[in-house]
Amino acid sequence: MNEISYVVVFPTIFSKNKIQQLVSNIKKILKIKNQQFRSVKRDGDVILVDANDPVFASSAINLLFGIEKIAIARQVKNAFQDIVSEITSIGGNLLLKGEKFLVKVEGTSKGFVTKDIEIATTSNIIEKKSNLGAHPGTDEKFDKLLYTYLTKNYAYICIFLDEGNGGIPYELQSQETICAIYDEISAISCYETIKQGYDVKIIVCYRQTSELMNLAKMINQIIPRLLQENVELEFLHLKISSNGIKNYLIYTNSILEALTRYENSRVSLAISSLIFSTNFIDNSIQKVFGKKKIPILPLSGIDANLFEDAKEIGLERNINKIKKMIAISSNEVPAFSKKDVEQAIKSKTKIAIQVGPNNVHDILDSLDNH
Repeated sequence: MNEISYVVVFPTIFSKNKIQQLVSNIKKILKIKNQQFRSVKRDGDVILVDANDPVFASSAINLLFGIEKIAIARQVKNAFQDIVSEITSIGGNLLLKGEKFLVKVEGTSKGFVTKDIEIATTSNIIEKKSNLGAHPGTDEKFDKLLYTYLTKNYAYICIFLDEGNGGIPYELQSQETICAIYDEISAISCYETIKQGYDVKIIVCYRQTSELMNLAKMINQIIPRLLQENVELEFLHLKISSNGIKNYLIYTNSILEALTRYENSRVSLAISSLIFSTNFIDNSIQKVFGKKKIPILPLSGIDANLFEDAKEIGLERNINKIKKMIAISSNEVPAFSKKDVEQAIKSKTKIAIQVGPNNVHDILDSLDNH
């Protein structure tokens, strides 16, 4: 049997009418990550990547948005016996002693129903791998999922399966949006802005130099998703106290004022009605409209998913800090100093980073040299 392994990319439901952009993004990320590939093509509702190293290629591709799940899979013809035989073979190699397994088959079947394959394969594995003591699980409880997806002509039997980041393909929205990263909430907001298809210009704001290490770590999790080999960052030092809720609101308001001074017509706001008061949100939106710009609210509608995003960008240890930030209970819209904002913009620091494994050190070293 002629067996071919592919990286199989499953677009989100929101990306199925945007597959060409996703294909383009896959090619870009593979080139940026120096991953060799022979082809990136579509087979029905999935995208197939024929890569020299499927493991590293799948890891690179899974930085992208617009993906529901991603797999490394063996390709066989969409024929009943071929599929059953291959799942049995691969499943037997993947299973450990005593594990509960679930055979799941989805997609387009030809002359049979997917349930037939699930039943036949489950029986085969029990019979042929009896020495393992493996036994079938249920949809609710299993140790290992043996997943197969069928297209019109082929079946893809998964050796490895991972969840994607959701969203829609990057740069689908044509105009660049400016966003600021200055704490954990704003980093998640920037992440969500990219996830919603916007190309972003990142402004990094800080009050004390001691914040820069943590900010650099957050930026490091975000810039690989921008599909750029070189990323330009601007740093603004706003001399505002870091103590108390009122000063935090002044800081947030000052950053918004700074963002509206840039030429970008779209401004991403790191605010949500789950965190900030209606007064503060209304004031922020009116300020953006007042500058004849369009506000983008990437955190709208996000609740507990906020913590999932935090984990995705490496902020697991910061969850408790985020929970404290969420507990803002002020209706104030405190005034800020336009003079301080103007001074921060005049003294801004621009650096260019070649995206790679040393981003954090490169960012900090570049700042030290200015």
